[in-house]
Amino acid sequence: MAAVILDGKKLSIKIRENVKIKAAALKEKGITPCLAVVLVGEYPASLSYVKSKEKALAEAGMESLDIRLPQETSEAELLSVIADLNGNDKVHGILVQSPVPKHINEETVNSAVAPEKDVDCFHPLSAGKMFLERPGFLPCTPHGILMLLNEYNIETSGSNIIIIGRSNIVGKPLANLLIRRNYNATVTICHTGTKNLAEHTLKADILIAAAGKPGIIKPDMIKEGAVVIDVGINRVPDPSSPKGYRICGDVDPAAAERAGCFTPVPGGVGPMTIAMLLSNVIEAAQLRQK
Repeated sequence: MAAVILDGKKLSIKIRENVKIKAAALKEKGITPCLAVVLVGEYPASLSYVKSKEKALAEAGMESLDIRLPQETSEAELLSVIADLNGNDKVHGILVQSPVPKHINEETVNSAVAPEKDVDCFHPLSAGKMFLERPGFLPCTPHGILMLLNEYNIETSGSNIIIIGRSNIVGKPLANLLIRRNYNATVTICHTGTKNLAEHTLKADILIAAAGKPGIIKPDMIKEGAVVIDVGINRVPDPSSPKGYRICGDVDPAAAERAGCFTPVPGGVGPMTIAMLLSNVIEAAQLRQK
């Protein structure tokens, strides 16, 4: 039996259409949802990602405040820009694109964004609310993964879920969300310190790869019929491509032959991340209205 493709692109379109309806309703009340996107430096991957976000915002009838700062921008200058955005009533969400230059402390920057505008859920207060299951924004990629699991009726209660990666962006928050009673999963996080990775992955009913390493998960590391969520978006050299590179995930594409369900790369988790970001901006605008 062929594996079921978890089509994040298709689901993201549905979510974005709903966001568009909510944005139109806010506009009728004189409120145009707006996301400020701050980019420091010239990182090709970041530039591409920011353009995707701006296009998605425009298609949803929302505004994008695009702020580009040079590589040599100081931390103090960046914090001043964020402070201005915090005080701007027309801006509902603030996103500082990662990575920032090495001379800038990313934790300091994340903590400077007003929690009510922290649509990426990077502020310590946002993370604390999520951990304690208080109302607030959910981090975009983990939330998008949950939406995919819900859409395809994938059972998580009692499931053995293995997450590869312990980042603050995906691994840690996703584990926190999956152990909530409404998902009720048994979660194991594997990382660079894990010995014999395959021993863990072969036990996974649901395997979520978020290591940022191309093809780290091979077909023989996956249990027959498992659900495979590939979060990785990696650029690898490819002379045959017009761009000189191709996009691939953390999971070897041949693994789809063993999986029961899997997310393609691209077209799986990536579109869901942007869809949930738009959803958070709408939520922020609605909260500001109240």
